[in-house]
Amino acid sequence: MDIIISTIVENKPGVLHRTSNVFRQRGYNISSISVGQLEDPQLSRMTFVVEADDNAIPQLTRQLSKQVDVIYVQILNSNSIKRELALIKINAANEKQKSEIQSLCNIYKGSIVDTSPNSVMVELTNSHDKIDEFIKVAGRIGIKEISRTGVAALVKG
Repeated sequence: MDIIISTIVENKPGVLHRTSNVFRQRGYNISSISVGQLEDPQLSRMTFVVEADDNAIPQLTRQLSKQVDVIYVQILNSNSIKRELALIKINAANEKQKSEIQSLCNIYKGSIVDTSPNSVMVELTNSHDKIDEFIKVAGRIGIKEISRTGVAALVKG
């Protein structure tokens, strides 16, 4: 099961290494990391997605809270908005393929951000699962390259 952990940390060198090392030391693989500066430039939000069971949550929360650079730790649940950004370069050698890609963009709320004679680049911001679905469907046309960000998430309200 994927657990999403949001931390507020001091914005200084080495914090990402020390914080991610907590997961490594306990044998948890990080499937996604997203880091961004907050409104206060001395702080950043790190959002980790790790595969772990519910029993791991208290231990990980305690260990992360012990880190000197970590200000706040929060487990994000179903009461959160979660998004990911993907840039996907898709084969498009003819107008039929380009039209098919445009139809997929309409369905998945993506947009074409670049067109070349043999490919189209799509920008898609959505949930992790919806991006996976788009990639599966677009894969039938032929994907050349993919670049995905980590999950960005906040609690509702």
